[in-house]
Amino acid sequence: MTLGFTPSIELYGANAARLNERLISWTHIDAAGIESDQLTLTLDIEGLEGLPELGGKVGLRVGYLESGLVDRGEFIITRRTPNLFPPRLTLVATAAPFKVADATGFKQRRSASHGPTTLGALFRQLTSRHGFSPRVAPELDSIPVPHVDQSNETDMSFLTRIARPHDAVTKPLNEMYVLALRGQAKSLSGKILSPVRLSVTRDNRPGDPAFISASIDENGRAKHKGCQATWWDSAAGKERVVKLGQAPFQTLRQRYPGEGEARSAAQGAMRRIEREAIKLKLDCPGDPSLSAEGLVLLDNSWPAFMQGTWSIDKVTASGSREKNYRCMIEATCLEQQP
Repeated sequence: MTLGFTPSIELYGANAARLNERLISWTHIDAAGIESDQLTLTLDIEGLEGLPELGGKVGLRVGYLESGLVDRGEFIITRRTPNLFPPRLTLVATAAPFKVADATGFKQRRSASHGPTTLGALFRQLTSRHGFSPRVAPELDSIPVPHVDQSNETDMSFLTRIARPHDAVTKPLNEMYVLALRGQAKSLSGKILSPVRLSVTRDNRPGDPAFISASIDENGRAKHKGCQATWWDSAAGKERVVKLGQAPFQTLRQRYPGEGEARSAAQGAMRRIEREAIKLKLDCPGDPSLSAEGLVLLDNSWPAFMQGTWSIDKVTASGSREKNYRCMIEATCLEQQP
């Protein structure tokens, strides 16, 4: 999208006029996996009678006056921190249904055994009981789960853990809960997923509204360069091993019922190993189309070793009356340019 020049934020919902009038600064964290999206607001409460209620909803629209605002969804207020001097109020709200009552036990830790089932069926079972509408990527739906133990974990933590070996993510998106391959969560939610293209200006310097800074951490000392998974050959009556990559190998703990299932799990683990070897941190002008599980494309205005498509793990967007709208991005390599 083409960005404007005048950053703008609009809060909507109950008491929206008062919140917008008294807003000093804001931070929106959009994170992958187990971490729920979070909105933090700092308000001037001098002379204010009464505080926003816990459990109340507040919506966020952000962008630029010239190009329009983008709706980032609704959040439920879960924490209030008033301060006497200066008279300030910090509100923390989360996009997941973390209500004080927590009627469905979304935050409750559980221990249970599951299986035999499939990854998609198990995901639907656990998310539906909390009132979500589940969305499952076809590539992940029929993966067998012969047996798996949930050990003193919330359902959210457990689902994130069992998705990880397949290089998949779980993500609550408003009323939906998505299980997808990394970089595809937004497309499953019904949104069009296209990489956000970033370019470096010729006069890239601090103080310029278009200033971009970035760093890459390439871990050459990664623990594993390959993956191996075991499966049970019932015809021969013995355990066999599927190996991908090269030593040192990561060994998947689960034993799979067949060679196909073992190879699929090893391939997912290899995708994650290869991606996580290179990490990107980027500070850029605010862009509401940047989001966790989305993609960012660094074009040929970047140094060759940074060019390519990156999978966004976390976006921290922030702004205030005194500062421009900025985004801090954490991403892992998805596809580098040759």
